[in-house]
Amino acid sequence: MEPNPSEDVPASPSSAPAASEWKRTLVDLLETVVLAFVLFLIINAVSARVRVDGLSMLPTLENGEFVLVNRLAYRVGEPTRGDIVVFRSTTQLDLDLIKRVIGMPGDQVRVADGQVNVNGVALSEPYINAQPRYSGDWSVPEGYLFVLGDNRNDSSDSHAWGLLPIKNVIGKAMLIYWPPPEWAMIDHVNVAVAAP
Repeated sequence: MEPNPSEDVPASPSSAPAASEWKRTLVDLLETVVLAFVLFLIINAVSARVRVDGLSMLPTLENGEFVLVNRLAYRVGEPTRGDIVVFRSTTQLDLDLIKRVIGMPGDQVRVADGQVNVNGVALSEPYINAQPRYSGDWSVPEGYLFVLGDNRNDSSDSHAWGLLPIKNVIGKAMLIYWPPPEWAMIDHVNVAVAAP
C-alpha cells in the first residue's frame, strides 16, 4: 500500500512565521501611534504654538512668525512687567493675542506726551516701534494686567479695550521658530519701577 501524500507532507513552515511577522508589525505600528498621541498630549499640555497676525508687536515680532509659548510659566510663577504673553481675547471668542505686560496688579499706569509711566516712573522702552500718540490713566486691580503692543500706535490692547484678566493668560512667549531665518529666543525686558 502506498502512503497518502497528504498525510506525509508537513505543513508549510513559512505560513506560521509570516503570520507572526504580520502581527508583530501591527503591534509595532499600534505602539508607535499610541506613543505619538501621548507625546502630542504632553507637548500640548506644556506648550502652544501661535502665529503672529498683524503688526501690533513690531519691531519685536513680525507678521506671520510662529511663536512657541510656555503654558507652564504662570502655573508655577506670575507674569512680570516686560513679559510677552499670549492670551485669550476679552472681546472676541476663539482669538489669541500677544502683547507685552506693562502694568501689574496694584499699578497706576499713565500714558501722556508720548511716554508710558508706571507708578509715576517713566519706562525706558527701547523695544517699541514709536512713542504712543494717545493718552490715558489706568488703575490695575488684583487679578488683572495692563498690556500693550510694542507697535503702540497700531495695536489693539489695554489702552483700547481695557485690562486683561490674568485668568485669560495662556502662557509666556519663548521662541520664534518659523520662518527659520527668524529663529530666535524672545527678549523679555525686565522693566523695574517703584511700587505705588
